[in-house]
Order: sequence, then structure tokens, then C-alpha cells
Amino acid sequence: MPNDAFAQGAAAGPGTAVADRPLIMVRGVTRVYRQGALEVHALRGVDLDIAGGEFCGLVGPSGSGKTTLLNVIGGLDHPTAGTVHVAGHAVTELDKGDAADFRLAHVGFIFQAYNLVPVLTAYENAEFTMLLRGVPAGERRRTVMPLLERVGLATEGNRKPHELSGGQQQRVAIVRALATRPDIVLADEPTANLDSETSSGLLDLMDELNRELGTTFLFSSHDPVVIERVRRLIRLRDGRVVEADAAG
Repeated sequence: MPNDAFAQGAAAGPGTAVADRPLIMVRGVTRVYRQGALEVHALRGVDLDIAGGEFCGLVGPSGSGKTTLLNVIGGLDHPTAGTVHVAGHAVTELDKGDAADFRLAHVGFIFQAYNLVPVLTAYENAEFTMLLRGVPAGERRRTVMPLLERVGLATEGNRKPHELSGGQQQRVAIVRALATRPDIVLADEPTANLDSETSSGLLDLMDELNRELGTTFLFSSHDPVVIERVRRLIRLRDGRVVEADAAG
């Protein structure tokens, strides 16, 4: 059972979405990269809806557009054409500064390489996004400590990343992603550097947090462990959605 502070956070609900609309709406998104005279079509007219609270995965072979689509949804990349709305925000219309503010307020990221700051402790990494948002120290601690306890790292908060296992580092990254109560967590190949047992345990954890918090999780992965655990699969090939399970 979650402790009281964690349960109160879960009851509050994740972020603010627009009623009766999908949390994520992707319409006609194309992304073309230019390498000299060569054009690389990473995405080709993608249409996609994802509802709040989903636990779903983008799957497909390397080069199918999974990571590019995640980056466009999260405002890390801008499409060549098309629109993206997340929680009622027109992500594709934001300038660089507004896109950064949008990410801080609405999106949590989990990366394949963990992306922890090596000179910071596990606790400091976990609170880092809250610090960027100007959240007071006391509130940061009241949020982060229950989450670290929830992921089994309550006694590891003073350790630096190099003192943690890969699985522990990814747990810190999960806490960092969830600490600001984002509308969505975008996880790009989050189990790629982990063994199957550790991967399965992390998927169990994220599944539980999804159910407890209602936070939407969107994975990109070709890991069978992830593919088996997500509750909706969206298949990409050559930059197009070729199959998508029904939402829910």
C-alpha cells in the first residue's frame, strides 16, 4: 500500500487535461531530416489519439519513427508538417522557450541512458525538475521522499549515480519523471540497458504507478518485456502507424 503522502498525491490526479478530448492528439505529423542532399522521412503523416491514463507502447523496427514521434509529442523536436496537442496545449505552435516551460509543467521523460546528473545524489537528481520549476525545498522533499520509498530507494538518496546499479538509476529517473505530477511520461527504450529480470520489475513498478496515479505512460521500445506489459500497442513502420490497438 502507498504511504499517506503518496496516496494523497495519487488522489489529486495528474495535471490538467481538456474534458472529452484525447490527452494526446497527433494530426498529419511529418518529420523530414535533411542530410546534405538526402531527405530522410522519419514520420509520414501520422494520426494518433491517446487518452489520459493509458499505458501504451510505440513498437516497430529501428528507423520506424518511434523516438522521433516521442520527441515531437514531448516538444523536443518540431515536425515538418502537422499538429500535436497535449493536454489542450498546441505543442507544435510553441517557440523554444514556451516548449521548455510546457515540458517542465506537463511531461516527464525516461531515457535509455538514464540521463542522471553524475555530480548530484539520487535525491538531488530525483528533485531536479521540481527545482527547475522553483518548487520550495520543503515541498520537494515531501514529494520526492515518498516516491523514493515507493521505488525502494529511500535509503539510497545520498548515493551518486555511479554508486547505483542500472536498475536503481532508472528508478531514480522514474521518480524524477513523476515528481512534478506530469500529464504524460514519455519513456524512450527505458529497459534497453537492463537485464530481463530488472526490466520486468521496472515495468511492474511503472504499471502500478500508472494505475495508482493515473499518469499516462507512452513507451517506445522493441523489448519483448515492454511489448508484453503495455495495455495498448501502436505499431510503426517506415514512419507510419500501421496498426493501433483500441484505446482503453
